[in-house]
Amino acid sequence: MTSPTDAVFEGSVPEIYDRYLVPLIFESYAADLVERLRDLTEGRVLELAAGTGVVTRALARNLPPSVEIVGSDLNEAMLDRATAIETSRAVSWRQIDALELPFEDGSFDAVLCQFGVMFFPDKVRAYTQAHRVLRPEGRFIFNVWDQIKANEFADVVTEAIGMLFPEDPPLFLARTPHGYHDEDEIRRHLVQGGFDNIETEAVEARSLAPRAVDVAIAYCHGTPLYEEIRSRASSRLGEAVEAATAAIQCRFGTGAVNGKIRGYVVTATR
Repeated sequence: MTSPTDAVFEGSVPEIYDRYLVPLIFESYAADLVERLRDLTEGRVLELAAGTGVVTRALARNLPPSVEIVGSDLNEAMLDRATAIETSRAVSWRQIDALELPFEDGSFDAVLCQFGVMFFPDKVRAYTQAHRVLRPEGRFIFNVWDQIKANEFADVVTEAIGMLFPEDPPLFLARTPHGYHDEDEIRRHLVQGGFDNIETEAVEARSLAPRAVDVAIAYCHGTPLYEEIRSRASSRLGEAVEAATAAIQCRFGTGAVNGKIRGYVVTATR
């Protein structure tokens, strides 16, 4: 069950997300997604839930100008941050809902979504929309995080913050980013959305940060975990960062830190 705060990326969150969380966990997976489209030499690509644009910028750098790129997100604050960062070539930015895509049938050669489908309130409807706007043989490529126990920093932070609020632990990270990882469930939703050619691949990487406190700030201030903590006791945000920092240092050391991250890449072909 999701919480009303699970999709709140407002205020200072987009900037901190982009500064700390993107290099921590998103950049390597962005490169992986874009590499899967290297064979695309012309046409159109739609990115859903683009966030602050790490995948969008990678697409602009690596795909030829003959491929039109449309970057989109529902959240205005995240999109504002994305559009404020220069891209290597022109990108069309749109604020749109993945459940109601304002595009004609068969108008894209690929649809991408990096770690965003977990936030869609109706995944089958979103997949149906992706299927509708794809041309025949077009690809819908997205990734999701594996369970939180397979993602070390997120797991340590969740446990540390939970100890501060034992009666009502903030579980955003486990519930939403790491709550949609069952391959059978994902495949079933995609089939209901119209896809029948589906492949999944587990991809592991390393999450690196120069200091443990950077990891703590990334999760406590750069995700909706921020609102979860504030809703319980806004005066304890600093304490939450300190607790997460101490837990990371205890597990990974006091210098630069290095933790495992693991997700799945899903490719569904129309």
